[in-house]
Amino acid sequence: MRIAIIGGGGWGLALSKLLCENSHAVLVWEHDPANLKTLLATHSNPLLLKGIELPKEVSFCGDFAAVADFSPQLIILATPTQFLRSTLQNIPPVTRSRIWTNPDLLAVVNVAKGIEENSLLTISQILSQELPSALHPLICSLSGPSHAEEVARRIPTAVVIAGSDEVLLKRLQEVFSNAYFRVYRSNDLLGVEIGGAVKNIIAIAAGIITGLSYGDNTIGALLTRGLVEIQRFGVKLGARPETFLGLSGIGDLITTATSPHSRNRHVGEQIGRGQKLPQIIATMNTVAEGVATTRSVFQLSQKIRVEMPIVEQIHQVLYHDREPRQAITELMTRELKAEGLAT
Repeated sequence: MRIAIIGGGGWGLALSKLLCENSHAVLVWEHDPANLKTLLATHSNPLLLKGIELPKEVSFCGDFAAVADFSPQLIILATPTQFLRSTLQNIPPVTRSRIWTNPDLLAVVNVAKGIEENSLLTISQILSQELPSALHPLICSLSGPSHAEEVARRIPTAVVIAGSDEVLLKRLQEVFSNAYFRVYRSNDLLGVEIGGAVKNIIAIAAGIITGLSYGDNTIGALLTRGLVEIQRFGVKLGARPETFLGLSGIGDLITTATSPHSRNRHVGEQIGRGQKLPQIIATMNTVAEGVATTRSVFQLSQKIRVEMPIVEQIHQVLYHDREPRQAITELMTRELKAEGLAT
């Protein structure tokens, strides 16, 4: 299969390696000229995937015309949520038409995790606005506990792919799966997207707890109550509750909240140690999607009237300079309640 990956970040590059090893022809589009130059010269990006050399068969480009010429059967969108819409809109109209009207195109798979600021839309909802209506049934999402650094090293990983067409999902499972990368399928696209997006906020909270030198008890409480918030939020939006007990829910939550690879956990940890958000962001060469998603999810939770106390406190810490210890005290001294999804 001919596969184009839009975005040469760590996850896009890890997937290019995986898919090439699965005997597919892979073309990666990268927007940054410096990164593209490095990829063309060395087939590697040491800042994003240290010690990993990509297969020589993977191709790279910085021009969407080359993507159109490639006539991809599968397009993978590996662009951070907050830049996805502008990336698609900046494709020249003639080239855009060539890409989206390509009769060979079988699926458009998003692999980013977030909710867009201002519009408060999930990525499939963004794509429904930006892509021709004929392509809407082809929109899918690949999500789950899958750090790029580990996938690139062939560490066993399980994820889920979600969409509306069962036949297409089965085919995509075969495209991505191999001995170290196992793909399950789901028809709860919204739930899979919400799990992947909101867990990044809980991961920031987990980092704050680590930075404050709190203990395992605190992390256990956070992950448990964080999952309740994710599930409550998702169900109110129309997702299925059981989705959040799967790979894109609790699986991704545990991995992102506890791993040193997690960018979102890193942001929280630095905040817990006393740094301010602008300083932290300025030192990072990758995007922590949970930072922008915190604002989006908080605003959306207010709009649909879903109580999310952890998200609310992280929003206060990130955007209103609330002291992290005060935020935790606020959570610990809330009105006492029975345990359950509704509380």
